[in-house]
Amino acid sequence: MNSNEIDIHKELKKYFGFSQFKGLQEQVIESLMKRQNTFVIMPTGGGKSLCYQLPALVQEGTAIVVSPLIALMKNQVDAIRSLSSERGIAHVLNSSLTKTEIAQVRKDITSGLTKLLYVAPESLTKEENVNFLKNVTISFVAIDEAHCISEWGHDFRPEYRNLKHIIKQLGDLPIIGLTATATPKVQEDILKNLDMCDATTFKASFNRPNLYYEVRTKTKNVESDIIRFIKQHQGKSGIIYCLSRKKVEAIAHVLQVNGISAVPYHAGLDAKTRARHQDMFLMEDVDVVVATIAFGMGIDKPDVRFVIHHDIPKSLESYYQETGRAGRDGGEGHCLAYYSYKDVEKLEKFMSGKPVAEQEIGFALLQEVVAYAETSMSRRKFLLHYFGEAFDSETGEGADMDDNVRNPKVKVEAKDQVVKLLEVVRDTRHLYKSKEIVFTLIGRVNAIIKAHRTDSQSFFGCGVAFDEKYWMALLRQVLVGGYLYKDIETYGIVKITDKGLDFIKKPSSFMMSEDHQYNEAGDQAIVSASKSSGAIDEVLMGMLRDLRKKVSKKLGLPPFVVFQDPSLEDMALKYPVSLNELIHIHGVGEGKAKKYGTEFVELINRYVVDNEILRPDDLVVKSTGIKSAIKLYIIQNVDRKLSLDDIAKAKGLSMETLLKEMEQIVYSGTKLNIKYWVDEMLDDEQQEEIHDYFMESESDKIEGALKEFEGDYDIDELRLMRIKFISEVAN
Repeated sequence: MNSNEIDIHKELKKYFGFSQFKGLQEQVIESLMKRQNTFVIMPTGGGKSLCYQLPALVQEGTAIVVSPLIALMKNQVDAIRSLSSERGIAHVLNSSLTKTEIAQVRKDITSGLTKLLYVAPESLTKEENVNFLKNVTISFVAIDEAHCISEWGHDFRPEYRNLKHIIKQLGDLPIIGLTATATPKVQEDILKNLDMCDATTFKASFNRPNLYYEVRTKTKNVESDIIRFIKQHQGKSGIIYCLSRKKVEAIAHVLQVNGISAVPYHAGLDAKTRARHQDMFLMEDVDVVVATIAFGMGIDKPDVRFVIHHDIPKSLESYYQETGRAGRDGGEGHCLAYYSYKDVEKLEKFMSGKPVAEQEIGFALLQEVVAYAETSMSRRKFLLHYFGEAFDSETGEGADMDDNVRNPKVKVEAKDQVVKLLEVVRDTRHLYKSKEIVFTLIGRVNAIIKAHRTDSQSFFGCGVAFDEKYWMALLRQVLVGGYLYKDIETYGIVKITDKGLDFIKKPSSFMMSEDHQYNEAGDQAIVSASKSSGAIDEVLMGMLRDLRKKVSKKLGLPPFVVFQDPSLEDMALKYPVSLNELIHIHGVGEGKAKKYGTEFVELINRYVVDNEILRPDDLVVKSTGIKSAIKLYIIQNVDRKLSLDDIAKAKGLSMETLLKEMEQIVYSGTKLNIKYWVDEMLDDEQQEEIHDYFMESESDKIEGALKEFEGDYDIDELRLMRIKFISEVAN
């Protein structure tokens, strides 16, 4: 089929169930289908893999995908196989295969069945593989994690350097390189090393508007703070990053003791244990993985809801990549980092044994992390500025999704100080990094300043009215404002821009906020990033999750390969009861509907009948889960604080039936504020005691509560407290 005749929108719906492309996907696919060399820079979670998967599925021949990680390949192959009835549609070719398996892979490629062949760079260099691939139809070559080619990348792999010679042997094939690393130096290196300087480059925005960024002081009670945070996000998947293996083990143990299902992951564990722990996380047998940075590259789990940094990372690239594992399905993603300057000093100590050039780069990168943690400006704006992208913190998407924006510090006019700062950078003739510029302003001497005789200049000490912290905060904000820039090639020398020179000539207002003071004892306000998710039927959602877990267990696949969370939410919103209707659900294509859909639509159908849900024919969104007049009456009159006895009497209900109705209301996700009624029966201490029991209990069954309190409370008191608890905590 001619590539011009292929309707990629139709194919997108057929294979992946999406009705539209995300971001730059469509342009990238069109470029590749025209057989042009293509280079894609797209942040983690931006939908890179679809850029080569779709063209591979619709074109003649097999696409070769070079990827550095076996775990990542396995994940992707499982996902592609779930879209088709043919197992041979995607294969992995690596050192872990037996002779029989290799023969099967070759047979499927030769027959034209295999559309995607995932290979490690080492396997691609083997002569027998090269000779085989020379004689079959190859559609194109995709190089994933292309930054591995560059020594400037944060994950350099020497074996990637060979790729261009091998690809040349396979014929004149279009290449698509993909990376999530945005620094210009690395980009240039990739294009040069793949010999594709003619490539059409697509660079996506690095803004992830659904991620909420927060930094908290790292106190002695950091573990209990983490436990509290996870319990507030009960049942959700999360990753905790630590710098040392010892810390990983310790934190994982503390979590387990506190009733949180967690496993450790680091390079010190044997391969079998690592693989098992990773699978447990993917299959939702555990909620939390505590890991060193060894974990995550091979993870393609779309519904990670939080990423916690117990220790601050070594660079903003690492931080961005690690936080980028949260919320890849577009849902909630809370990125929480704990910061104390002690940790930074520890990292600096680690670096002291390395070659000078490496130390210089290391220190420069670490200072950016410190600046990010201490800044009181929009964290999103700061992060995007680092990756060379402008962001409007008033109107940009996700502008309010960080702790600094939600709890802003008071701003003060700093026009005159900005002029002083810019003049010092200009008059010291671009010799200094941030530290020396600030020292010059406050009149402090060090060896570098003495060597350049800056201490004898008239402007030395001109900013002594303010302290070092003030000037450092101002310098950071002026950098992000574009009046100064840091030259990375010279490890962070600060230089003035044309915009800065103009400001000196014609100063205008500059409102600055001071950096955070992080003291080991203090604690910052906890801000929750969770947003309510509309009127989905929570009861049905739970049933669908359970079914998905059962189906995925049976098939030995991660749950999200069956259906992702947004698909389940859409089902719990629209109640599809046939496979035809299921195809209209977000993220469900024909292949998926046929393969997995039957059990799901049967479950939804039973649920709709049992609960007498009025289902409009055209899948209209249901506004609330409550259909009966009685439920509506209860909600309205509880709002008016009517006595429960009167509500029951008015509708001719027994107290037992009224409690049942109220339980159904709160369990389906609607709030019922019955504090006014509970206050008549139980004092604050008693309420707190029961509330704490439900908070810590694994089950909400009343029998368990009765046993626990040994007759201190009767059934009705406990049921009412449970209604109050569910309403407050779950809804």
